[in-house]
Amino acid sequence: MDVPSYFAPRGGHPAQTELMTGRAVFTEAYAVIPRGVMRDIVTSRLPFWDDTRAWIVARPLSGFAETFAQYIMEVGAGGGSDKPEPDSGAEGAIFVAEGRIELTIDGQTHRLEPGGFAYLPPACPWMLRNRDAEAARFHWVRKQYAHVAGLPVPAVVVTNEKDIAPEPMPGTDGRWATTRFVDPADMRHDMHMTIVTFAPGGTIPFEETHVMEHGLYVLEGKAAYRLNRDWVEVEAGDFLWLRAFCPQACYAGGPGRFRYLLYKDVNRHMRLALAEPHA
Repeated sequence: MDVPSYFAPRGGHPAQTELMTGRAVFTEAYAVIPRGVMRDIVTSRLPFWDDTRAWIVARPLSGFAETFAQYIMEVGAGGGSDKPEPDSGAEGAIFVAEGRIELTIDGQTHRLEPGGFAYLPPACPWMLRNRDAEAARFHWVRKQYAHVAGLPVPAVVVTNEKDIAPEPMPGTDGRWATTRFVDPADMRHDMHMTIVTFAPGGTIPFEETHVMEHGLYVLEGKAAYRLNRDWVEVEAGDFLWLRAFCPQACYAGGPGRFRYLLYKDVNRHMRLALAEPHA
């Protein structure tokens, strides 16, 4: 198996001599935030996080990301937070791309390296610190947990990609595979984070059109991605948001693997809006 590679942004600024033309796109159905956009000037600081900055690439917004927020966090040496999550109703997922973090969940400390993943249920007490001399970079997805009467909230999950066997999609000879951090049949979960891997030449051979919203961060490689009516080129470090029912497909042309970290909302009935009563 190839050694995993996880692209992480570094910030900085382009020179005044560079062209400003890029690949950023924002439409009614999808958005592409390419890695060249993730500069120092677009980072955010967060309350009670020390020596930390974040590229916030998705947030709940009418006509945009409706179910989740996604941050790419950069925590300097000695940085972190003893009270990171301000919303007791929010669940979280963390995926480490670079460096190492010390994650303390309900009093138990875990050391996460690149490829490390943690699921944090709502109202779960946790803290995060970078004890190393180098900066750590990781993804943090936040979502308001959708409770269901009769179902308990999920348990904490701490694992690493290297400890999970990818599941090949049927009929693909392993050219399209998914690494699942939680059991997709576990109805307690209302969101999934997975890593999707395509070998060179691998493809999604039809235009997927489905109810799940997506956040998609390219970890490795490059591909041509179909988004609604358009084909766009994407590469490691790009983030894509796909609205529910946005048609999507991809072709991984190589020369290396194409891999991305994927968010989707799952396992819940659709909320039904009530019409206003007639006068």
